Amino acid sequence: MSKAATKPHATSTGVGNHEGFGWGLGVLLRAYHATVGPLLSDFPHGARGYQTLATVAHGEQPNQLALATYLGIDRTVMTYLIDDLVTAGLVERRLNPADRRQRKVVATRHGIEVLADLERRVRHAEDHLLDGLRAAERQTFRDLLRKVACHVRDIDVTADPCDVASDVLAGDTHAARSRRA
Repeated sequence: MSKAATKPHATSTGVGNHEGFGWGLGVLLRAYHATVGPLLSDFPHGARGYQTLATVAHGEQPNQLALATYLGIDRTVMTYLIDDLVTAGLVERRLNPADRRQRKVVATRHGIEVLADLERRVRHAEDHLLDGLRAAERQTFRDLLRKVACHVRDIDVTADPCDVASDVLAGDTHAARSRRA
């Protein structure tokens, strides 16, 4: 088979399997994992830990359970994840001033510094990944992706998004579908 026959063509016509929504998401997810994954390989819990720290630093989740729910992470897994971030000096648990029975997870100064460096490096990797788009298009893409993700995130709160993504990346679409069902 010729090289031209095996390589998908980049058009906006929507013709062929290479133009499908699922195909595009799969390609982008695999490329994101290959590009960003190595940047986070030494971080506690990798991408999941990074996303948790970012949410803690930028979000307003009142407690660990709300944080787990927001990120779609099992609350038991979240406990171990937070424990490891605490051990690394990136976050700490403090009494929640609104409800003293709860603990609020907050980023430490060290955690904020580490996060700022990682966010810069991840953003650079993302920009490289999206270099087929102009800067304004990249921002529009990010905005639209966030809008869609926020719209659909509550469809199945029992499936851990990290597990579904890991299944898809491993090529196990049956497991990914069963986690979402």
